[in-house]
Amino acid sequence: MDSNRQHCSISGCACLSDCIVPLIQIKQLEEDLQELGSLLEKAERKRVQDLLKQEQKKVEKELAAKRQQKEQQARKEADPSAATKAAYTVKITSYAWDQSDKFVKIYLALKDVHKISAENVEVKFTERSFSVLVKDLDGKNHEMTVLNLLYPINEQDSYKKIKTDMVLVMCKKQSTKKWDCLTAVEKQSKEKEKPSLDDNADPGEGLMNVLKKIYAEGDDEMKRTINKAWTESQEKKLRGEEMMDY
Repeated sequence: MDSNRQHCSISGCACLSDCIVPLIQIKQLEEDLQELGSLLEKAERKRVQDLLKQEQKKVEKELAAKRQQKEQQARKEADPSAATKAAYTVKITSYAWDQSDKFVKIYLALKDVHKISAENVEVKFTERSFSVLVKDLDGKNHEMTVLNLLYPINEQDSYKKIKTDMVLVMCKKQSTKKWDCLTAVEKQSKEKEKPSLDDNADPGEGLMNVLKKIYAEGDDEMKRTINKAWTESQEKKLRGEEMMDY
């Protein structure tokens, strides 16, 4: 009798370990991903950004695998025969978004998503991120995580809507401020693409840099126009200097 009790106790501990350990690992990976996103947002050098992006992809891949393992374990416990029909996970990479004064809306096109149980569509929010997991759609799990949202959201008032062939993620704004981008990293990238404006820089030099860029990227007609304008400008400048000599 005692040996049977000991066997049951050991079995129970193993089962508990199988349930808790994956949850802890997933939580740690989610926190790693969040921190990598924050570091990427602050990074200025391209090499550092590239290294962080590589690490981010590795963690995302590991996180997806852990989530898939957890899902398979849950299925196995609920239905042992389901282990032979385990779904694999794909990333959602295509989406559209817009906004109102109160919400940022993300549209995910997923064929037949309205035909599966609403419980299979999980959306989780934090103040600066959201994640979507659509389970058992067309034999696959579909996953998306967006970190470092441009501005904080109200996670309690954010929610999902399931429409025909679409999941709509409704992120409740904390303020009515207009969003220029969905994430802080996107905004940072756009800012870096803009020409730098130095208060102490020569305005003429800035204009010259812009003209050089336009000339390099322009077609033949554009180059002829710029050459003509430049020649005329130099001629006027020379005429002005000659008049000053007199």
